[in-house]
Amino acid sequence: MTRLSALIVARDEATRLPRCLASVAFADEVVVVLDRSTDGSAAIAQAAGARVLEGEWPLEGPRRNAGIAACSGDWVLEVDADETVPPELAALLRATIAASPHGFHRVAIDNYIGERLVRHGWAGSFGTTAKPILFRRGAKHWRAQRVHPGLDWVGPGGEGPRIDGAAIRHEVDRDISDMWRRLDRYSSLRAADLLEAGDIGTLPGNLRRFASRFIKSLVSRRGYREGGWGVLLAFCAGLFPLLSHLKARLEPERHR
Repeated sequence: MTRLSALIVARDEATRLPRCLASVAFADEVVVVLDRSTDGSAAIAQAAGARVLEGEWPLEGPRRNAGIAACSGDWVLEVDADETVPPELAALLRATIAASPHGFHRVAIDNYIGERLVRHGWAGSFGTTAKPILFRRGAKHWRAQRVHPGLDWVGPGGEGPRIDGAAIRHEVDRDISDMWRRLDRYSSLRAADLLEAGDIGTLPGNLRRFASRFIKSLVSRRGYREGGWGVLLAFCAGLFPLLSHLKARLEPERHR
């Protein structure tokens, strides 16, 4: 039988972790990576039967790679603590890994702001409607970056069909204020990555990126169908690279 490992990477997520753990109980193994957690997350994960890996990883990429290395299943399903896997998706995932010749599959994501499902407008580095989170063990490697690190894919098979029959429930933001806090946090981490790489870009270039990402989110990704929420998402998607650049340019001492 093809074995599936569920991998959860978290930090101080004691409130949301129980729901996430319950939703991946269908997996043959659950691995929880806790990065500098100081709440009760470790005890919660252990009580649910998960294998817990605790440590300190300043960069997101190596943190996630450590979790992948700790998994023993033939396939890995990588979810976050603010995500849950509905039963109908669990069945699809099981059926996929039993027959797939591919290296990885993208899984559909339903993004919620509070209790509102926002289907359209997710773009850039601010959100997505599908992620490559189901993959053969050893096929996926994260790069060494703080936020939204790049991916390298290893081995045969390549990308298989997207899994669309059901979707991960992602509680991405609690409200608009929470969205702004996420934008501030992500842009600070991105500013640190830019400074470390020695290339923060230019102001004109990032102004162009603001415009192109705003249009992509609102028009190409049909954010207009969400009304004011779509405008807000488009603004955040465009502002992320511009704000990251400005933080690196104007306050480098705070982000090195």
